Amino acid sequence: MSMIEVNDLRLGYENRVIIEQLNFTVQTGDYLCIVGENGSGKSTLMKTLLGLQKPMGGSIVFGDGLKKNEIGYLPQQTAVQRDFPASVREIVLSGCQARCGWRPFYNKAEKQLAEKNIERMGMTAYAGRCYRELSGGQQQRVLLARALCATQKILLLDEPVAGLDPKVTAEMYELIDSLHQEGITIIMISHDIKAALCYADHILHIGRRIFFGTKEDYQNSDFGRLFLWQEDGDKDV
Repeated sequence: MSMIEVNDLRLGYENRVIIEQLNFTVQTGDYLCIVGENGSGKSTLMKTLLGLQKPMGGSIVFGDGLKKNEIGYLPQQTAVQRDFPASVREIVLSGCQARCGWRPFYNKAEKQLAEKNIERMGMTAYAGRCYRELSGGQQQRVLLARALCATQKILLLDEPVAGLDPKVTAEMYELIDSLHQEGITIIMISHDIKAALCYADHILHIGRRIFFGTKEDYQNSDFGRLFLWQEDGDKDV
């Protein structure tokens, strides 16, 4: 069943169109990886899916009972956010804000959910630590725990391994894959096309040309092979 259906979407800002005639669907249980050149509109698309930015045209339809406030989001971090002076527990618990409604406090169930997701991410020993004292990989685990407090259905991840060393990157990819195996739908922006092809089942490539389909079809397409070749060439320089 379609969880998200995007029809003839047109995106941009300040009257500048950066994507148009974008069509794709996300089925419940999918692992979709969004790839493309820098500045092609990947983060703009994710912000639009989250309702943080309005489309210039077209539509986004949510199905299978999904509500906008049931989407977990792991954004790209800024330097200011990395230095945020709050405890791990406070950061994770803030992911329950959408559940609170007009309540000015967290209830017992929300606190238990936060503790569960802290443990799920292997961060129990750090629950009382200040967030800014953690390593980059530990901070990403905390933010993933926070995102899980908002949803058990779907996660939107914007470059979740940016700035991480190879070992921690591999661990993060495995952690995300384990969540997918548990039944959580994943939409992830990545510059690492090889990792995308390893873990994802569908690829959305946006830029001068648009591709949406299975990773097998992407690998076998002239478009996909050209992009893979360009990526390899850039790494060899």
